[in-house]
Amino acid sequence: MGTIHHHHHHHQPSSFPTKKLITGALYALLPLALLRVYLFSIPLNQPELTNNTQTQETSSPSIPSSQAAEGVEQRHSPRSPRCDYSDGRWVPDSRGPRYNGTSCSTIKDGQNCMAHGRPDAGYLYWRWQPNQCQLPGFDPVSFLQLIQNEHLAFVGDSMARNQVESLLCLLSTATPPELVHRDGQENIFRRWVFHDYNATISVFWCPFLVKGIEKSAASGLNHNKLYLDSPDERWASELDQMDMVVFSVGHWFLHPAIYYENELVLGCHHCPESNHTEIGFFDVFRRAFKTTLKVASSRYWSSPASSEKLVVVTTFSPAHFEGEWDKFGACPKKEPYKEGEKEMEYMDAEMRKIEVEEVAAAAKEAAESGGRLRIEALDVTKQALLRPDGHPGPYMYPNPFADGIKGKVQNDCVHWCLPGPIDTWNEILMEMIRRWKEKSS
Repeated sequence: MGTIHHHHHHHQPSSFPTKKLITGALYALLPLALLRVYLFSIPLNQPELTNNTQTQETSSPSIPSSQAAEGVEQRHSPRSPRCDYSDGRWVPDSRGPRYNGTSCSTIKDGQNCMAHGRPDAGYLYWRWQPNQCQLPGFDPVSFLQLIQNEHLAFVGDSMARNQVESLLCLLSTATPPELVHRDGQENIFRRWVFHDYNATISVFWCPFLVKGIEKSAASGLNHNKLYLDSPDERWASELDQMDMVVFSVGHWFLHPAIYYENELVLGCHHCPESNHTEIGFFDVFRRAFKTTLKVASSRYWSSPASSEKLVVVTTFSPAHFEGEWDKFGACPKKEPYKEGEKEMEYMDAEMRKIEVEEVAAAAKEAAESGGRLRIEALDVTKQALLRPDGHPGPYMYPNPFADGIKGKVQNDCVHWCLPGPIDTWNEILMEMIRRWKEKSS
């Protein structure tokens, strides 16, 4: 696989609030050491996979069984109105998770909150309730049947990896995956096969989607370099081997970067030491998606073996830092926000808006071109915003308070505990794939 590349340019509105500039700057200045901890995989040896079925036996107190049955009936009805899964609320659910910190062998160490001694378990007992319909619980066998003989790829940053590792845990309650490919010391390119279904799932580390060079101490670069008019060939060169692809990026765009197009510098973000023009990252983020979706559309079409293909964009997932990232209590919440309790901040709303708009434009173009490619947004921004309780926080490391409370402690208020709220994203993904398959058949 080639090297990661990135290209982007961006215009920032003059009305962009000072508070958000400060927020962006704080993100950008997170130490490289923490970045490494957050964004790269750490192999974890865990006990043999077991089928954790006990959590599925009791029904939720929140939905009467008649309504649940109605939801299943609606799910299979081709006449049922399309459900907006992004519009809903978190409700208590006594069933709890479908796997745990020891029953799944593919959890990244930093997201294994149970095994690392997180004392509260309340964050595990919620489910997402869309306002207009029911969201069926995850069914691993049904999901594997949906992707039988096919390749589902996740492309992006550590949030893409967080989602794929959630999916692997959910699926492994039915049958274990075999890791068949690993490339790179940090396990950032991996591929698994579920042999009973000849189903392949892979993850590609491409934090910009476009061609880019990541900042690193080894290279002496203290900023990223993004090439906004070229895709990252590490995923683009293998697109014809994918049947479904999920793109998920965002947080790396907040870091210092210089942007190029046609090999010329467009500007930069948070680069006071250079004499380039500060242009922020919103327009750059948009250009990255324009390039990505254009390449996905054109290369899928040019592939001689291509049939129906599905492209999904998982929208931006807000972080929940309260104060400094290295202080005790950086993300201290133990319950979801209630409806109306938390407004979406400008930056999070803007990142989501860009993704949703670019998906809509690309989907329209794909449909007008003959409809062999379906492009959809997996819009999780609101449901992620409402879950400040779902992050590892200090439990990104084992037993962080074994020697008492420390004033300084690294916190992860970006990624999601496994199991945790991110499992819901894959419940919605299953329904998206099911709906796409039903329509295409």
